[in-house]
Amino acid sequence: MKKKIFFLLLSTLYGASILAQQTCTFSVEVKNEWTKEQKDAPVVIRLEDVPTNFHVRSAVISDGQSEIPSQLDDLDGDLKADELAFVLDLPAQSTRKVDVVLSDRKPERTYASRVFATLLARDTKGGHHVPIQSVTVSGTVDFYNMVYGHGPMLESELVGYRVYFDKKQTVDPYGKFNKGLELKESRFYPNKEQLAHGFGDDVLMVGNSCGVGALKGWDGYKATHIEPVMSRTESVLACGPVRAIAEVKVKGWEYQGNVLNMTHRYTLYAGHRDLMVETFFDELLDKEVFATGVQNIMGGETLSYSDHHGLTGSWGRYWPVTDTVRYAKETIGLATYIPQEYVREEVKDRDNFLYTVAAPGKKYFCHYAMFTSRKETFGYPTAKAWFGYMQVWKDGLEHPVKVRILR
Repeated sequence: MKKKIFFLLLSTLYGASILAQQTCTFSVEVKNEWTKEQKDAPVVIRLEDVPTNFHVRSAVISDGQSEIPSQLDDLDGDLKADELAFVLDLPAQSTRKVDVVLSDRKPERTYASRVFATLLARDTKGGHHVPIQSVTVSGTVDFYNMVYGHGPMLESELVGYRVYFDKKQTVDPYGKFNKGLELKESRFYPNKEQLAHGFGDDVLMVGNSCGVGALKGWDGYKATHIEPVMSRTESVLACGPVRAIAEVKVKGWEYQGNVLNMTHRYTLYAGHRDLMVETFFDELLDKEVFATGVQNIMGGETLSYSDHHGLTGSWGRYWPVTDTVRYAKETIGLATYIPQEYVREEVKDRDNFLYTVAAPGKKYFCHYAMFTSRKETFGYPTAKAWFGYMQVWKDGLEHPVKVRILR
């Protein structure tokens, strides 16, 4: 009888231990040393820097007064969270502290999303479109028209983007009249009713250009497309509530005498109009040179700006589509910033204002890109205003908030 009671007690304790919630609690100090306010400043915590002995499935962040929306992202596809991300407002030269609780329990909270992302495959039955997470095709397959919108789409309240699923891999902009999320409904192609209700639309014919900061090859005279490749993969890694992430991988890119496996990761944060574009390689780079920048908007008189230290921009007007009854002629501003350590030379070709980019001995580099549409009720209505904001934007990127984990 005693043995039965003992084993019953042991079984109860074992069951209770399984049911018990496992947590890890710590604080994070976020410091803005810049002389200007940081709105929706991105904060990212790599979970490997906060080791736990359990599978992290949810997180709650608070500042002592209110809860702060956040998200856990699995970036390598192993079904385990890699990063915790959120955004904070910080006055100039200020510090905020937040408390974080990681848990092995499923999330109990939902937050209103401030971003959106999707990748839609065409369903030939009835003209439907099916959301998918990722698709890989041979480099010889023309998959451009097999995905609706021609590639993954992502947006914040301010702007939208898509990345073409072809050799161009161009970043194409979607401009808005008003702040808000639209791509779940418009899918980059608003109908007459949506346009009548103030939806935005495609605002640029990118052609063979780099559009808004797409990375290209460089042959010494002009930007080149990413071809030939063995395979091409496009994916949506995260879709909110505070950041959207799309990814493009190519394997077996024959380029400048080498064969490269390259990944572009596009991250768009809530409250932001700029994309962070990270580029990863499987092996250390040697002497390879790439190029990125902004399109020379050739449909009208184009203005351009450069600080000759990694920042370039343009301003112009162009027909995005041939259907000029439904769509107006658009005026937009483009901008790209490359950190100085990766900049090699300022160049241009017929379609683009560019910098060449290299990172010998490294597997990684990054750059940033953004745009404005003049029809925005919240944007920059003149070239002068846009070029002025570009300089403030670069200054802010060079003064990111500093994050310190308080153990």
